[in-house]
Amino acid sequence: MMKTLLLNPPSFENFDAGASSRWPSTREVWSFWYPVWLAYPAGLIPNSRLLDAAPHGVTPEETIKIAAEYEFVVLFSSTAGFHNDVRLAEMMKGANPSLKIAFVGPHVSVQPEESLKASEAIDFVTYKEFDYAVRDFAAGKPLEDIPGVTFRKDGRFVATPPPPQITDLDALPWATKVYQRDGVDVTKYNIPFLLHPYVSFYTTRGCPALCTFCLWPQTFDDHPWRERSVDDAVEEVKYALKAFPQVREIFFDDDTFTIRKERVLAMCEKFKPMKFTWSCNSRVHVDLETLKAMRSAGCRLFIVGLESGDPQILKNIKKGTTIEQARIFMKNCKKVGIKVHGDFIIGLPGETPETIDRTIAFAKELDPETIQVSIAHAFPGTELYNYVTQNGYFRPNVEMTDGKGHQLPHIEYPDLPREKMMEAVDRFYAEYYLRPRVIWRIVKNAMFDSRDRRRLTQEAKEYIRLHSDRLKFISAQKKMKVAA
Repeated sequence: MMKTLLLNPPSFENFDAGASSRWPSTREVWSFWYPVWLAYPAGLIPNSRLLDAAPHGVTPEETIKIAAEYEFVVLFSSTAGFHNDVRLAEMMKGANPSLKIAFVGPHVSVQPEESLKASEAIDFVTYKEFDYAVRDFAAGKPLEDIPGVTFRKDGRFVATPPPPQITDLDALPWATKVYQRDGVDVTKYNIPFLLHPYVSFYTTRGCPALCTFCLWPQTFDDHPWRERSVDDAVEEVKYALKAFPQVREIFFDDDTFTIRKERVLAMCEKFKPMKFTWSCNSRVHVDLETLKAMRSAGCRLFIVGLESGDPQILKNIKKGTTIEQARIFMKNCKKVGIKVHGDFIIGLPGETPETIDRTIAFAKELDPETIQVSIAHAFPGTELYNYVTQNGYFRPNVEMTDGKGHQLPHIEYPDLPREKMMEAVDRFYAEYYLRPRVIWRIVKNAMFDSRDRRRLTQEAKEYIRLHSDRLKFISAQKKMKVAA
């Protein structure tokens, strides 16, 4: 078995490209998800190491030194960080010419040959779920005999047949055991709306929803929904609570934890006597009975993709939910006492200044505990990418992030230029959070928790710095258009 390093690279400083980050970028405030996707093959490969560089402050230079001690590196790359990851791979190979390097993740899954053309330092790339492909290579299996890989041979590209979809999730190792084995520091992971420290892992894979913008099910873990047994997931919860006693919350990072009511209720029956706090991703279809069961079993918060307050935009992106469903869901969450972090997106197909106003008003009406406002990114391999390229809305020569990894719009509509989207993001945050009721909510929570006070102060400083950078971007864009 090859000595293997599974690497979430330092694409940018504080860049959250973790293998469970659905929007790979540097956040407005310090935020990191866990590298869950890398943890599974790390558990399958004996004597391997999982290195999550960015949250642990490991620099590119330090990463190169660490990689020099290994025979095989599995690097999880992203669209935004790909070019920086290629440079890192070339430097790792320069320091250790015999090193084998595989790039994995959504970006190389949908652009395998283009990814290999980017650099000779990449020995092969994988297609979608890579757990067993990299394990088999580390065990010495020839690439020709491994499903789901693309590599060079005799001056041409060779792609093996796609691998069978992984359906027996109970056969995979526990991510939390790998976290503990490899010294993953849970205090380095912060999501502003989750209790700190937290720990996360998956209990399912895939998502049957058809949202046109969503990176994961379209490019990586697929639409078919696959589940671990309730007992296996519960046993990992027990392990995590013992292995990480300082953790204040477990987050189930499944694309949508709440898809099947019967499974959720069965999980809640097991969770209830364990008396721990947990949160998860959800859609707005969950009924009141299920919400009550979840709350009584310790569920504290949902992350919900609300996306837009405009009904036509929801149809355009095939969200599969309605404005009225969101209203009922939010009302019921407040009734049972489950908090909601609402995700919204500026720049989806059909967006105009008027629909942005409608979405801001809708967010205020629903009044989730916290919100995140993202800029629409069209990732290769998604239906949104095909739509904006075919209609001339995509700006192919425009970077999707700035030099620090923060989101920049690379979609532009005739009546909604890039700088207007950036302005809308800042206005959205300001109008939402600078309401007296929200300010009081934030202050009240911080009054009783010194950790939250320190975190809130740091997040405020970071957001102010980013706001300044955005103003510079907006000003530069306006000057360019005036000059043109």
